[in-house]
Amino acid sequence: MMKKYLIYGILGLTALGCNSDKKSGAYDIAEQKSIATLSDTTVAEKIVKTADMKFRVKDVQRTKETLGSILKAEGGTIAEFNTHSVVRQNDKIKYSADSLLELISYRVEGLVVAKIPSEKLDDFTNQVAKMAVFIDDQSLKQDDLSLNYLSNQLKNKNKVEAVAQLNNSVSGKKVGVAERSLALKDDLVDNKVNNLLTDRNVRYSTITLNFYQDNTVKKMIVVNDELSDYRPDFFKRFWLSFENGWSVFKEFILILANLWALILVAVAGYFVFRHYKRKKLIA
Repeated sequence: MMKKYLIYGILGLTALGCNSDKKSGAYDIAEQKSIATLSDTTVAEKIVKTADMKFRVKDVQRTKETLGSILKAEGGTIAEFNTHSVVRQNDKIKYSADSLLELISYRVEGLVVAKIPSEKLDDFTNQVAKMAVFIDDQSLKQDDLSLNYLSNQLKNKNKVEAVAQLNNSVSGKKVGVAERSLALKDDLVDNKVNNLLTDRNVRYSTITLNFYQDNTVKKMIVVNDELSDYRPDFFKRFWLSFENGWSVFKEFILILANLWALILVAVAGYFVFRHYKRKKLIA
């Protein structure tokens, strides 16, 4: 009798195991269908486009003005603009006694970073290409941020539920609950801001334009800053030197005049010395 009950028990456990496996398999299939449905309907396409161009133009300033007009017509804006000159060579040649001819070889370069509606990016790049004398480089990059966008949305939903559960918590640890709730809210804000930035970057593409013009030579008459060139000619300096020597001689005479007593004593001593020397020779 005991053996019969044991056999019935084993058969019952086996049947329960089969039923649980069937249910688990059913849950897996349902979860896969749910994920497939989510990926088909919820995942919106979020393509961020960025473009770069480097090209040569006839005039940098005029190109910048033309780009501004085109961007305004297309609904875009200039986010950054910069021009600068790169000096290749610089030389100064004597032009006259007090002036120099300065020669500068330089190249003007410009940079424009612009935002333009994504659907008009191709038309804008085509218009820019027509303005260029020569295109050095042109590139387009597309980043698919759809999954990141969806991830942020799902995380935001989870964080909202978690914050609600924490606020309804009766654990008694109010300080710890408040800190965790604040951290979740901060993460929620960060995710929302990231998605807003993604939406903006999807609507408006960023294009970076580097352009330059041919080397230019600039001629300018500038003041001669070499002080040695301002000295008088030889004869003028000779006469000035003569006058300066005469002034020095007069100053020397004045010095001797101030020392007349010493000179007188020296002369008297000299004659006394000669007198005694002569007497010695006679004796």
